[in-house]
Amino acid sequence: QVQLVESGGGLVQAGGSLKLSCAASGRTFSRYTMAWFRQAPGKEREFVAAISWSGISTNYADSVKGRFTISRDNAKNTVYLQMNSLKPEDTAVYYCAADTTARPSYVLRSDYDDWGQGTQVTVSS
Repeated sequence: QVQLVESGGGLVQAGGSLKLSCAASGRTFSRYTMAWFRQAPGKEREFVAAISWSGISTNYADSVKGRFTISRDNAKNTVYLQMNSLKPEDTAVYYCAADTTARPSYVLRSDYDDWGQGTQVTVSS
């Protein structure tokens, strides 16, 4: 099991930026596909972005493409989500997730084995 701890959330005005971090435990972090999901009040948890174990391949939800960037530092066991041009509709709890079994898909909650506790992002208009 991988322990994941998110940080970096907060309150920001529309058009602003935030950078989320997710620190992972364990010595095999570099083997995992990592992702960010988010859940707004009253809505389902949705895929935001994913990054391959090497960092070479990244994928984004259409709603954040061009504004958000996922990255990772395997030496620090950390994955990041840089969020720019934030909109009020980006308000949600953001969760970090790890796929420890190398599944071929990456957009479903069921594609991931371990989750962090989440960090709140609030974007004011």
